[in-house]
Amino acid sequence: RRYDAGKDGFIDLMELKLMMEKLGAPQTHLGLKNMIKEVDEDLDSKLSFREFLLIFRKAAAGELQEDSGLHALARLSEIDVSTEGVKGAKNFFEAKAQAIHEASRFEEEIKAEQEEKKKQAEELKQRKAAFKELQSTFKQ
Repeated sequence: RRYDAGKDGFIDLMELKLMMEKLGAPQTHLGLKNMIKEVDEDLDSKLSFREFLLIFRKAAAGELQEDSGLHALARLSEIDVSTEGVKGAKNFFEAKAQAIHEASRFEEEIKAEQEEKKKQAEELKQRKAAFKELQSTFKQ
């Protein structure tokens, strides 16, 4: 929400640019586009909260390239107890645990959506095959 200047619930290219600059890891225009592309599941060229959480899931799983902007973003989310203090670290880790819990819930939703898309694609394939079969009977 802090970087969602448009208050639309998404981080677009310019908002991501400003966020990365404020976090001290500026990116090129192409780098920003690649960052979005890597986690943009609905292909709308902007990041939803769920897609934003995918960055951290991929980072935890080691699926991000070391030189990518997403890796830099995930790394910037780490905390230094000596500067934040124990209470700040506690708050950070509680928030991180909550985000992981939400990420796993979102991951389940994503898997369900992907299964539904596969099912719809298979049904479409079957309908096309049935149509072609009917079409071939009329051509004879």
